[in-house]
Amino acid sequence: MKNRGINRQYMMICKECRWTNIDLQYHRKEIQRFILCVFLTFSITSCGIRKSIRHIPGVKQYSLDIPVVKTINDSTFSFNQNYLTKNKQQLWELYIKGNPLQLGYNNGALTQGLMQKQEDIFFSKVEGFVPSKFKQNLLRSFLKWYNRKMYLNVREDFQAELYGLSRYSSDKYNFIAPKYLRNLYLHGAHDIGHAMQDLMVVGCTSLAVWDENTEDGDLLIGRNFDFYVGDDFAKNKLIEFVEPEIGIPYLSVSWPGMIGVVSGMNKEGITVTINAGKSKIPLIAKTPISLVTREILQFAKNIDEAIAIARKRKVFVSESILVGSSNDKNAVIIEVSPDNFGVYKVENTHRIFCTNHFQSDAYKDDKRNKKHIIESHSEYRYEKLQELLQENKKLNPEKMASILRDKSGIKGKKIGYGNEKAINQLLAHHAVIFSPQKKLVWVSSSPYQLGEFVCYDLNTIFSDKKHTDGEFARSSLNIPKDPFVDSHEFINYEKYKKLSTQVEDAIDNKDNLLSEEFIHSYQSLNPDFWLVHYQIGKYYFNKKQYSNANLQFEKALTKEITTIPDKEHVEEYRQKTLKKLR
Repeated sequence: MKNRGINRQYMMICKECRWTNIDLQYHRKEIQRFILCVFLTFSITSCGIRKSIRHIPGVKQYSLDIPVVKTINDSTFSFNQNYLTKNKQQLWELYIKGNPLQLGYNNGALTQGLMQKQEDIFFSKVEGFVPSKFKQNLLRSFLKWYNRKMYLNVREDFQAELYGLSRYSSDKYNFIAPKYLRNLYLHGAHDIGHAMQDLMVVGCTSLAVWDENTEDGDLLIGRNFDFYVGDDFAKNKLIEFVEPEIGIPYLSVSWPGMIGVVSGMNKEGITVTINAGKSKIPLIAKTPISLVTREILQFAKNIDEAIAIARKRKVFVSESILVGSSNDKNAVIIEVSPDNFGVYKVENTHRIFCTNHFQSDAYKDDKRNKKHIIESHSEYRYEKLQELLQENKKLNPEKMASILRDKSGIKGKKIGYGNEKAINQLLAHHAVIFSPQKKLVWVSSSPYQLGEFVCYDLNTIFSDKKHTDGEFARSSLNIPKDPFVDSHEFINYEKYKKLSTQVEDAIDNKDNLLSEEFIHSYQSLNPDFWLVHYQIGKYYFNKKQYSNANLQFEKALTKEITTIPDKEHVEEYRQKTLKKLR
């Protein structure tokens, strides 16, 4: 049991990368070699681990009422004025208030079942990723060493909140780390995931528009959080309404067990969304980016205050933070990295786009960023946003939802469902639309960002109204689900995802054979996607059917391939196939 559990620790690195089995074929060996090298290099200097493990935040300064949760029904729970409920769109809604320690306890007591389920899903994903028990032990030791000083870069009040939350974590993973430290480390998993060996492959999209670009002239912000750890992980989406004893009440969209912020807005109309950037490998974990954005939401009332908070925190990955502000009626992108800091502003266009590359002057000569623009799908999605804004001159929340749901390529080209060059990659954990001046937020429901967008009014939620009725949404302003959900194409896409596992198994196992009927059916489910043809090409290649393989690689090259490295992989296979045919 112990060795099997150690294997699960690997997911801490894989979290933000959103790897599928296909991605692992490209990167698994590279990461394993890297981790082994790092561990052997630094294991002799890991004496700092014990200090981190012994460190407990000053929780005694806070008063505490141990929560006694009342079950109202099978989907609604309460403690004093704190509530957890599940709405008809299957989104969990959590309202908590109090001092930092009390917030953590209230959160943990109300969401304990959900939080432990997320832990199980999260860690179970690693099964089979690192089969070597030796490397499993190395990885666990490396992560302890790497995170040894993270606590020095996290606010004491956030640590107290994490401590309270961790009291409700599962006991089954205590061999990895004590509950408190495990929760702390998991908040850095996003950062570790795209820092290791420069493997940021996630592609989120955010945009903000105002003045002549919106129907009413107000600031309007939209974002897709393209984060994927499997369908099970995405099932329990959590919308948190947090009223801290000190600071500004705020809404955050994430998952159970998370106190950091990836998408959120506070009562003052400050919004934050994060987009991963290309990172060099840091030598030690510092402040997790989600805790930087949490601090902005809780304490900033305008853009200058948000910038000041971000500037003083030491991060260990590269990240873009799109910040919108009701008080400024403006939006900027704060671009942070371990050794650089920039702010990207627009002067006259009254719109700003954020994909996954930096735009400020601070990074204009950054070689890593330049290479990323050329090789990745970030610039493509940026250009697609420009095209969509030309087609939609004045946005409202409904039009913003349509943009976030767009699945086509530039000039409406069919690029296949699930292509990372699309704004909607059909894997988003959530999408969010903010109207900061009206204090309205729309949060998508499953599947992906295709379900109904549920509207929340922060003016009402953070008023003196007590939520005894368990009703948080302003349902009259909800945005309907995308008709694509009920289409034959969507059904085919979901089938394609399931069959892809069989194709991957057949590629890896020479004894697994696919019938021609299966192959034809599989490719017909998503015919415009390059990966469909590439995968079948690899299958034929491994079965030494080189003529068939060459046809598939040639067909893949006619499609819109996601990145330059992906195209190079296809070209390499095609060249190897041609040599076999000679």
